[in-house]
Amino acid sequence: MLPRNAYRLVVLMPAVVLAYMFSSYLYHVIDYVRQTNPLSGQKYIELAFEASDAELACLRGLALPGEQPPPPGATDPIPNIVHFIFGLKNPFDNPDAGRFDFLSYLAMRSAVVSLRPDAIHLHYTYLSEPPSPDANADPMTNPWIRRLAEHITLVHHPPANSTVQYAHLSDTMRLQFLLEQGGVYMDMDAFALRPFDKLLASPRPHDVVLGAEGGNRWGLCNAVMAARANSSFVARWLASYDHVDFSREWNYHSVLLPKAMAEAHPHEVCRLAPDTFFWPTWTWRHVDWMHEPLGHEAAQYWAGEIARHGGSLFDNQLAYHSWSQMAWDRYLKHLTPDVVRSSDTRFNLLVRQFMEDDL
Repeated sequence: MLPRNAYRLVVLMPAVVLAYMFSSYLYHVIDYVRQTNPLSGQKYIELAFEASDAELACLRGLALPGEQPPPPGATDPIPNIVHFIFGLKNPFDNPDAGRFDFLSYLAMRSAVVSLRPDAIHLHYTYLSEPPSPDANADPMTNPWIRRLAEHITLVHHPPANSTVQYAHLSDTMRLQFLLEQGGVYMDMDAFALRPFDKLLASPRPHDVVLGAEGGNRWGLCNAVMAARANSSFVARWLASYDHVDFSREWNYHSVLLPKAMAEAHPHEVCRLAPDTFFWPTWTWRHVDWMHEPLGHEAAQYWAGEIARHGGSLFDNQLAYHSWSQMAWDRYLKHLTPDVVRSSDTRFNLLVRQFMEDDL
């Protein structure tokens, strides 16, 4: 007869082995329930909406309702300069930091093709491939950077203090670049789908263009934005990061605070409807919708819609933020040039247009 402890071990070991074998599936199920249960709040993010007259005026670079249009030539447009940030955290020591890969290349290619900007600046610390402990390692060892080299300017930044919160360092850097130079900022998982020319003509004093996040417009997101240099709104936003304990908050300064600031200073901001930059959203169902396989008829329909809208899924959509924090493990990390070319999903149909022929 087995001792009691040995019996417990015999019973527990198979359970431990099974839990390990199915851990990925269990995590997926738990995450699904967490995000889709009625108390998650995602149904409010997914609410249907209509663009307001003010949001449509912002999209079209026109004076907002109740405001006098400026005289022709009186307003200088926001510069058509695009800023990206990548590689602040070294993947050599931190594999979860990610590498500049195929999808990063596609995001920057989308800006080259869709925006035809005067300049694209990639601000970085680590870009080499394979990753190196040396912050000065040659970025041209990365084949995706070599493909983009003639279209972009690489701007190197020294390594940050090891105690820094890298996501929030990126938040402050993007505001600093817009404050000093103006232009467009895009996250590395955001794809420009059509020209921004009209919204860059936002009449003064609306020197900042921000898009609403969520059908309930719960915030204004900093993943895609545009601004004139020396914007008082951007300066105030940047100053708000002083003396903040970022270990205690995540999206307040990047989504919720800018909405509160815009409501306090409405004449400084041009606000866009959710579908211009941030629709579909980051919710479980919306991410699934973007990446679900399409049958032949559905693929033809959405390819036709993209062609009809000049590169986007919807009439007022100028960019798509792919929400990598929510979509990476489930979908994005599996994408390769062959998959994007051969597998019809709404996401693949959108970004396929930016692939070079030799990929």
